[in-house]
Amino acid sequence: MTTRIVIADDQEAIRGAFRMVLDAQPDMQVVGEAADGMAALEMVSRLRPDVVLADVRMPRMDGLELTRRLAGPSVAAPVRVVVVTTFDLDTYVHAALRGGACGFLLKRSGPNLLIEAVRAAVAGDTLISPQITVRLLAHMRSPAPGGGTHDTVPASALTEREVEVARLVAQGCSNAEVAAELFISPGTAKNHLANIQQKLGVRNRVGVAGWAWSSGLMSAATGE
Repeated sequence: MTTRIVIADDQEAIRGAFRMVLDAQPDMQVVGEAADGMAALEMVSRLRPDVVLADVRMPRMDGLELTRRLAGPSVAAPVRVVVVTTFDLDTYVHAALRGGACGFLLKRSGPNLLIEAVRAAVAGDTLISPQITVRLLAHMRSPAPGGGTHDTVPASALTEREVEVARLVAQGCSNAEVAAELFISPGTAKNHLANIQQKLGVRNRVGVAGWAWSSGLMSAATGE
């Protein structure tokens, strides 16, 4: 199946560069480009793409508001949004993820990570630029960046194995890395993660990580 993508960025050169990278993939197709948030909102409503790449700073409506309208917790049929920006600011990261974004990418991260971010979004996973992952997760103390009400769910709601998986996810581990650490298959790791997300009421692994930090689970693990 082909992943249909809309690019929202006010710089034509950036849109063109992203289109070149993504259209070169056999399983991806850029179906639309928008130069501002309002145009992107209308385009997504009309085209219903699989993934939206949204810049933060755009005229008429910025990417953070666009993300909230497309993927926020109150949206009945959310669209997968990956925020792609030049600016490495915690306020942007938190706002994007709390707005329902399933990825946060710095434009300087390169084409390979852009492709990975789109594929992760389609798979229901989340990719965050490595430059900010550890700092971001360590400061996720409240409320539900992945959607839901994870701050009200105690660790006792999870099995011992699920707690181990949640801790590793909060450290930025991929499913493959979780599997290797716990000597289980990647498929089993993915199933554990899905169960955790359901119990916590969050949409993605970023929500799991946010719960792990805000609940004190990581402080207990690190002795902080």
